[in-house]
Amino acid sequence: MIHAFEAGIAIGIVAPLIGMFLVVRRYSLMADTLAHVSFAGVALGLLLQINPIFSAIGLSVFASFGIESLNNRRRIFGESVLALFLSGSLAVAVVIISLAKGFNANLFSYLFGSISTVSVVDLWVTLGLAISVFFAVVLLYKELFFASFDPELAEASGLPVKFLNLAVVVLAAIAVALSIRIVGVLLIGALMVIPVISAMQFGKSFKTTLLLSVMFSLFSVITGLFASYYLNLASGGAIVLVALSVFLLSLLVSKRN
Repeated sequence: MIHAFEAGIAIGIVAPLIGMFLVVRRYSLMADTLAHVSFAGVALGLLLQINPIFSAIGLSVFASFGIESLNNRRRIFGESVLALFLSGSLAVAVVIISLAKGFNANLFSYLFGSISTVSVVDLWVTLGLAISVFFAVVLLYKELFFASFDPELAEASGLPVKFLNLAVVVLAAIAVALSIRIVGVLLIGALMVIPVISAMQFGKSFKTTLLLSVMFSLFSVITGLFASYYLNLASGGAIVLVALSVFLLSLLVSKRN
């Protein structure tokens, strides 16, 4: 439980940080796409008997390069690229699962999250990479902000927009892969997006909205983990239900204002 809380807090901070830039770019489905790619990585890791988090991170980062490469060619629309990787990675995962029988029960914890499966190794990997993602966002904050809101002007100003776009996708891939133990593959996209759109209801500045989204995310993670522990629920489902409740409450509060 302590491991789950420590890892959950790290994820609760990192997920909306990356999710904010994805939402601004209208790339919300990127999180779901990378989550399905991570699922294929988990299946591959279980098949090869290596830590599934490492295989999920490796495959999702590799897929992020492929997604950006296809987007830059401009021959396929962004949504089509995401659909291509989402369906393809899910098909790969299903094939791997059918080839290697016997670990289907373990997959439930990766699909929906489970606080009982967070090991010491998982915790240290999550904390280490989460801190790396956090500092990467802090260091590139101004550049990412500029490139997200006006990529043409940012490119005209000399910023490496293609590199920054790739950086966002790679950081999102890492954040998604780190979250599979706590939130689960099928629900991590919701944690990256829902706190962000909840914070956007208040019409504040970008930085204030970002801080609000982190607060909403942390509240959702901590409350969801408590509910998961005491009510014996899947942690991912509990966390996302709390996040949805926060979103509905934010809608009511913003309408009154």
